[in-house]
Amino acid sequence: MSNSLLTIAYDEWRYWRRSSLAQTVLIIALVLASASVWVTYADVSHTAQQRTHMQDEAETTFESQPDRHPHRMVHYGHYLFRAPPPLGTLDPGIDAFTGNAIFLEGHRQNGATFADQKQSSGLTWLSKLTPAFVMQVLTPLLIIVLGFGVVTREREAGTLDFLKVQGVSPLLLIAGKGVALAGAGLLVLMPLVIGAVMALLDGAGVLPVAGFIVSYLLYLAIWCGLVLLISTLANSNSASFSGLISVWIVLCLIVPRIATNTASVLVASPGKLETDFAVLKRLRSMGDGHNASDPAFTALKNNLLAQYNVDSVEELPINFRGIVAQKSEADLTNVLNEFAEQQMQQQTDQADIARAFGWLSPVLAIQNASMKLAGTDLENYHRFLREAEDTRFDFVQSLNKLHAEGMTMQQDANKYTSLEAKKAATVSADNWQILNNFHFTPLSPQQRFSNSVAAMGQLLFAGAWVLGGLIVAGRRV
Repeated sequence: MSNSLLTIAYDEWRYWRRSSLAQTVLIIALVLASASVWVTYADVSHTAQQRTHMQDEAETTFESQPDRHPHRMVHYGHYLFRAPPPLGTLDPGIDAFTGNAIFLEGHRQNGATFADQKQSSGLTWLSKLTPAFVMQVLTPLLIIVLGFGVVTREREAGTLDFLKVQGVSPLLLIAGKGVALAGAGLLVLMPLVIGAVMALLDGAGVLPVAGFIVSYLLYLAIWCGLVLLISTLANSNSASFSGLISVWIVLCLIVPRIATNTASVLVASPGKLETDFAVLKRLRSMGDGHNASDPAFTALKNNLLAQYNVDSVEELPINFRGIVAQKSEADLTNVLNEFAEQQMQQQTDQADIARAFGWLSPVLAIQNASMKLAGTDLENYHRFLREAEDTRFDFVQSLNKLHAEGMTMQQDANKYTSLEAKKAATVSADNWQILNNFHFTPLSPQQRFSNSVAAMGQLLFAGAWVLGGLIVAGRRV
């Protein structure tokens, strides 16, 4: 039986070797896959080096500032950059849309900026053929063009009945054709496998890399099975081709769009302007951190006066203005974090709804598995935002502490009266050495693999459904 299986597969390969269309399709698929891996790897590697350099430069620039008032450094701010993970060279995921840098400053949380898609023209997507996009969307189309007639061609040529008479069962014929298609799929997949091995050498975890390769193997197997199934059920090459193109359009284009729109409708997400107004409304009741006389800080003042047993804030051994800045920043951060967590939860809820459509379309399932394993999914982006906010808060509060302890309240209040007073209300530049080296790392390899299990389950479900359909169709031939 194995000899017959390989004979059928070899006969199909020999047919493709004689077919100019098949040769062209295979060449296009290989060129697209290889070029996308090479170009994306070079681009992401260069970007990673740039971001590391800019991170070091941002820290050096901040630490080289002259003697200043600490609160001026709060507004001077600092940049954080997110370097892409190793597998991001194969699947950049949402990184191109979310931005890769955050400006940290006091009194506000800034969103990520410098997103590639926002800085590009509308036609940039034509040159952004990432390996993930090629494998998820274009390779199935090329497999359809290559294999739509694997069974219908035998039927139209009248050789199907002849093969039955020779003792070749329809299921064996389908299996042999499947081996041929799988061989073509593996050939196209090889550049991705090589890229995954390179990512492994660059520090990617073994478990995510293995899961990444297995996921794409399952995905291409599903499409090979769909091609075989439609070709088995169709009565002619034209019917098979039109049916497969329809399936490709539905699974690759329509269902993902329906998933996105459904998620947006079921989970409403307020716009930025609406959120900003809600935040401002909450902050108005908390007092102005730049005004130590604000009534909102009366209780804080009374507690400090009682603690140090003095009659006025001028007699305190610490600068009351700096204490107010610390208290105001802590309260403000709690509010900002509350709204940020609400927004991230809404985004996660929307993503979960869209991911549920992976049971209907293997394209959504492989997208989800691929991004989770690569560390370029929504959860890792939210992890970056939270780490950046922790760094921002520590950074600002360290400066506020210098504000409270580095000068008296009288020096602070008189800083604009003369040049000497302004100089007295500054702290040494040696105090700017407060930044911790920031290097974002995605979720652990084990966690990323665990998060991808549900998506791989969707792929297995689709594979089982296609295999069952092939068995039933083969018995009915």
